[in-house]
Amino acid sequence: MDGAAPTPYLVLPGTARVALARWQQVFGGEVRIASYGDFARDDGPPEAVAHGELVGPVRVFAADAGPDDTTFTAAGLLFSLLGADSPEVLRRWFADLATDGTVVDALQERPWGDWDGTVRDAFGVTWLIGFERTALDA
Repeated sequence: MDGAAPTPYLVLPGTARVALARWQQVFGGEVRIASYGDFARDDGPPEAVAHGELVGPVRVFAADAGPDDTTFTAAGLLFSLLGADSPEVLRRWFADLATDGTVVDALQERPWGDWDGTVRDAFGVTWLIGFERTALDA
């Protein structure tokens, strides 16, 4: 762990493996998973994800909820990917997340010239994606 910035850690309702694989399809990177069985946990199915992470241009942790865990839900929270890569890549990420998610606010040029949009993915994570006008010239 580099500890340079906060990294989301999502507790999901048995969908951590699928979510991490989907995010890897969108963002690239490497998925690392340790199962309940790997950690000798007996509070869930041995194949459930006890700890998983996507390491790459976007980093996120995820696990399957145990019996006493509350699963991820969010209101008023956006995971910002503003300027996280080139405009071409950010447009692709937005479109990829929208294929099985919901566009909350289309990726578009704003009156001040920068671009952004909001998309909620199939796992309930809301992503704010955008770039500055100057990035188009780069």
